[in-house]
Amino acid sequence: QVQLVESGGGLVQPGGSLGLSCAASGPILRIHTMGWYRQVPGKQRELVATTTSIGTTNYSDSAKGRFTISRDNAKNTVDLQMNGLKPEDTAVYYCNADIKPHDSYYSNYWGQGAQVTVSS
Repeated sequence: QVQLVESGGGLVQPGGSLGLSCAASGPILRIHTMGWYRQVPGKQRELVATTTSIGTTNYSDSAKGRFTISRDNAKNTVDLQMNGLKPEDTAVYYCNADIKPHDSYYSNYWGQGAQVTVSS
């Protein structure tokens, strides 16, 4: 079964840095877009950054210049390096990917979420 497993996150002071990693596993034939979204209680999940299989990236306005998304196609992993963190970056961060399993069509998958808390 295809799944996304996240690691990283935690508590960091304002201005600090933190990294998130996500690994896709299972009977994967191909992955198109991989990315990160975040959600705070009471609000909709929002885009942070995405990257395609050929390296085209897209960032939210709040992430531009501070966050960097990177991907390893051979390992089916996607990372998010977050610098200059602000309290408003506090959220649960979710990995997302469009994956084609060996025996099925492309489907969209979510990780379980990783808490990021920015606080002094």
